Amino acid sequence: MAKEPGRKKSPNQLSAEIARSRELVEHDLRALRSELDIPRKIRQSFRTHTGAWIAVVAVIGVVLVIRSTRKRKIYVQAKAEHKARTKLLEAGVVLGALRIAATILKPIVVKFVTQKVRDYAGSSHSARK
Repeated sequence: MAKEPGRKKSPNQLSAEIARSRELVEHDLRALRSELDIPRKIRQSFRTHTGAWIAVVAVIGVVLVIRSTRKRKIYVQAKAEHKARTKLLEAGVVLGALRIAATILKPIVVKFVTQKVRDYAGSSHSARK
């Protein structure tokens, strides 16, 4: 059988061992918190290397300005341009046909509306008498 390590120790020894292990865990936890405190590390780095931080920020700003003001080239494919022209031509033909139809149909529509207004006016006038 395996030997059990805590059986022959006195209660004082056990409590001292527990206190030591607590201190080690506490120390490790403090070290972990210190390692994970990134805002504190950034502030400390800025205090010690101020010039480098300002230079890096200036370079990043210049790169962003150059990138945003750079002219972009747009390539248009010939087929897409041809399709756009044909669609525009089709739309022009349709609008021309509608204009001709409106010109031809205008007298008919005017006559129809005039007749309806006369009928309405005549029926309301005769209803009053």
